[in-house]
Amino acid sequence: MFKGITAHYLLHSTYAVGPGSVVLLYGAAGGLGQLMASWAKALGAFVIGVVSKDSSIERAEASGCDAVLVWGACDLPSEVARLTSGQKAHVVYDGIGKPTFAASLDSLRSRDMMVSIGASGGAPNPVAVGTLNAKGALFLTCPGVAAHATDVAEYRQRAEAVFAAMTAGVIKPAAAKVFPLAEAAAAHAELEWGTAGGAVLLKP
Repeated sequence: MFKGITAHYLLHSTYAVGPGSVVLLYGAAGGLGQLMASWAKALGAFVIGVVSKDSSIERAEASGCDAVLVWGACDLPSEVARLTSGQKAHVVYDGIGKPTFAASLDSLRSRDMMVSIGASGGAPNPVAVGTLNAKGALFLTCPGVAAHATDVAEYRQRAEAVFAAMTAGVIKPAAAKVFPLAEAAAAHAELEWGTAGGAVLLKP
């Protein structure tokens, strides 16, 4: 539910993804990334996923990505430009942070949006306001669930949208791995190493 509501506000409120939108999505093979890729695709977007290793490409493609790039294996902005006939992305969802931040900004078309949704690689460096203008009058935001689901009516609206998307088969929540509670350390290790391949559950 938490991932579903997060995906909903990122795709509907932070940036209204729709037909023709070009979405650049990091962590496309992870738990949140898989939900976002399939939902964005259902909204009519062209989805470019970014993964950390070759073994994650197939999972990202199965989630709805039209193209998948491996971080570190290419010049990301150049590849995004190639895939979009030089136009680049309307919106970038970057959950990595410091290592990818500059490439994310350079992957955007003029007057479009960089969405910082996490910092698994460390917090990005501060950005001078003038930098956003120099790169094409970009928008930069760092949304969180507290600002999008604290109001009860808004939470219910998002929750209903998540269940409707599940019923329609737009998103298909599934646990990549299930661990008994006694193996919580192993579950955390899977998440830390990035080998889980999606959501991890602990079973009492």
